[in-house]
Amino acid sequence: MPTSPAANIDDIIEPIVSIVGDKLRGEEQAAVEKFVRQYYAGTAPEDLADSEVMDLYGAALAHWSFARQRMPGEPKIRVYNPQVEEHGWQSTHTIVEIVTDDMPFLVDSVRMALNRQGLTVHLLIHPVMRLRRDDSGRAIGPVPSGEAEPEASTEAVMHIEVDRQTEKELIEETVVAIQSVLGDVRAAVSDWKAMREKLAEILDELENSPPRLDKDEIKEAREFLEWLDGNHFTYLGYREYELDSRNGEDVLATIPDSGLGLLRNSKGGKESKSFSSLPPEVRRLAREPKLLIITKGNSRSSVHRPGYLDYIGVKRFNDKGEVVGERRFIGLYTSAAYNRSPREIPLLSDRVRRIIARAGYPENSHAGKALMNILEN
Repeated sequence: MPTSPAANIDDIIEPIVSIVGDKLRGEEQAAVEKFVRQYYAGTAPEDLADSEVMDLYGAALAHWSFARQRMPGEPKIRVYNPQVEEHGWQSTHTIVEIVTDDMPFLVDSVRMALNRQGLTVHLLIHPVMRLRRDDSGRAIGPVPSGEAEPEASTEAVMHIEVDRQTEKELIEETVVAIQSVLGDVRAAVSDWKAMREKLAEILDELENSPPRLDKDEIKEAREFLEWLDGNHFTYLGYREYELDSRNGEDVLATIPDSGLGLLRNSKGGKESKSFSSLPPEVRRLAREPKLLIITKGNSRSSVHRPGYLDYIGVKRFNDKGEVVGERRFIGLYTSAAYNRSPREIPLLSDRVRRIIARAGYPENSHAGKALMNILEN
């Protein structure tokens, strides 16, 4: 029978726990009971109201069995169509099960990967659990909420129900897509600190050994980069390039082992495809003595949200003031950045003042206020 309408999630969890008590014994019973309570604790009761109690039990037990063996840093992914005879429960949907180290951006990034596969998410259960594991990676059980356990690992346990898929090839493609996005998330999160340190190095360089450029331009660039680092930019990738000339044409070649996050790379010398695809007259702009390049990338983010990546380039100069390379950050401006007035953002603030001055409208006039509204929004 489906679960009856419940005022809170505990009214759904308790019947599942009763089944655990009937079917399991000893340490296994205690571990699974803790797992079930944490597994469904954050789910809205109405999302489970039409589910059979035995299927909810079976889904949790199947995920516990899948999560039982895992080493740190090793993501586990399973995509399958549950059947009572094989899995102990059933569903009209295809099920995606994930167990991985907890990291920022997981839910949004996995949902994006599924959407790119053309799949609609019907249910997402996403408890973050602290699991005790032995040295071989075998789970002993979840740590109860509020209990101190320094050795426990914090893990994301994700159960996602999507449109029913029956073709083996499509199921395998879904696994590969999720593996790829989990790798991207791990790379971006693992290298976040290192990317911030790269920006700190650039700021220190601009302060103590600036290039031969206009002092006001350098000051404005420093203020903008400092603003970026103040919770206004989500770092997703970094890489360094040399500006070189090959066969009479300018190329940007990667510097070995300079990549971080989504731009990790193992070999140097590879040309930047995005730069190589530009028309020659546009590529020549790379040698212009302008410190910053601020634009949109030509690819969408696989992490956090699906917008086009934001691209921040900081040119490198030699002692003669010639451009010799670029340090490139890719990422996404944060919601805090989009919620700020352009008059409070370095680089933009000066441009806003110049536009208002050139327009010549009195600040408190109707036209002046309309223009400011356009610039603000």
